Amino acid sequence: MVDSGSHADVSVTRDDGSPSLLVRAVYFVLIGWWASGIWLGVAWFLVVTIILMPVGIKMINYVPKIVSLKDRTLETTAVTEADGTVMVSQRGREQHSLLVRAVYFVLVGWWLSGVWMSLAWAASITIIGLPLAVWMYDRLPYVVSLYRY
Repeated sequence: MVDSGSHADVSVTRDDGSPSLLVRAVYFVLIGWWASGIWLGVAWFLVVTIILMPVGIKMINYVPKIVSLKDRTLETTAVTEADGTVMVSQRGREQHSLLVRAVYFVLVGWWLSGVWMSLAWAASITIIGLPLAVWMYDRLPYVVSLYRY
């Protein structure tokens, strides 16, 4: 317990657990560029089957890992309460309603995601386009179904 005269120092670090940039670059050159093409094709096919959509969405969420071994970073919040207690929490982002996401997927997401994934993969096989591809892969769940990852 912290009394009113004490201060609590809290350090929150964000570590995504990814391997070093060198290891990720070597992985990309040897495996990531071609494996991601196969992974994206299978994921998109599963998404458009509707029945296997949850599996396809899960695969889409792992695209950065398949491309370059990059793990997702978790958002961590630390709040000091009035009594001095420090509460640390991790949580996901707010989402659109399932109905809005479903309508978007049926009207736009299924076809736009195919175009988006193709462009991202094409960009990823060039050195110059790689930063754009990473940016596009990180936004892919939103393009498919408005899911904020």
